[in-house]
Amino acid sequence: MEEEFHISIFKSQTDLVLFSAVMVVFTVALCGNVLLILLIYTDSRLHTPMYFFLSQLSLMDLMLVCNIVPKMAANFLSGRKSISFAGCGIQIGFFVSLVGSEGLLLGLMAYDRYVAISHPLHYPILMSQRVCLQIAGSSWAFGILDGIIQMVAAMSLPYCGSRYVDHFFCEVPALLKLACADTSLFDTLLFACCVFMLLLPFSIIVASYTRILGAVLRMHSAQSRKKALATCSSHLTAVSLFYGAAMFIYLRPRRYRAPSHDKIVSIFYTVLTPMLNPLIYSLRNREVMGALRKGIDRCRIGSQR
Repeated sequence: MEEEFHISIFKSQTDLVLFSAVMVVFTVALCGNVLLILLIYTDSRLHTPMYFFLSQLSLMDLMLVCNIVPKMAANFLSGRKSISFAGCGIQIGFFVSLVGSEGLLLGLMAYDRYVAISHPLHYPILMSQRVCLQIAGSSWAFGILDGIIQMVAAMSLPYCGSRYVDHFFCEVPALLKLACADTSLFDTLLFACCVFMLLLPFSIIVASYTRILGAVLRMHSAQSRKKALATCSSHLTAVSLFYGAAMFIYLRPRRYRAPSHDKIVSIFYTVLTPMLNPLIYSLRNREVMGALRKGIDRCRIGSQR
């Protein structure tokens, strides 16, 4: 018989309301990210480094919600509360890879904003197509490597006691509580991975925005300062949402962790953040809204023919 983990799903009337809310958010996240990717790749005005990175961010968000929510919905609707051992490993691998890749990409997007504001004349050279592909590729590569390491390490531990995962999906911290072996070495490995995948890009963000602030303060035109800050505000909002939740989960000492808190925060950055990112980058961006209006007008004209 194949080994299985039993996972927490929504059971009570209150949980039913929460499940319904999660499904609405999932639908908005799915539609929002697909729409943003289509707009970026179909509108030539959005073929710039910033929007290329944004399309990669939307792709990561899209894959992230599709990795978690459909299985959770299937468990709820079927009444089953289990996931196979292999399925749990795959979910961990995808989840860690996507979260790690997104964290690195957000950090490197801050560097892109720094170059655009501090060195506008050299921007096309410093952020060439080759450099953009290298930045996106390295984000994906390191994220996938992190996912493989954590997946292999977590699945190699013995689980001989309770198989009940007090979470709505397979996440490494929740799974470690079920291991019937000393996990101190794995805890150290997990912390090292989190330092590299979270604190390193976060330090790049802090350094980049420190330089950006210095450049903005040196600008003589109030309009230029306002425009520069407007281009950074969307990215800063996305960074705050993502890093706040991820650091809360992975960089807290174990004695301060509570399953109920982890569930709430996990919903925040696995479902809510992927929904909010396309809204943050589109509603506060004239170019994206212009591309959306152009697309709607094109569809309207095509339907009238």
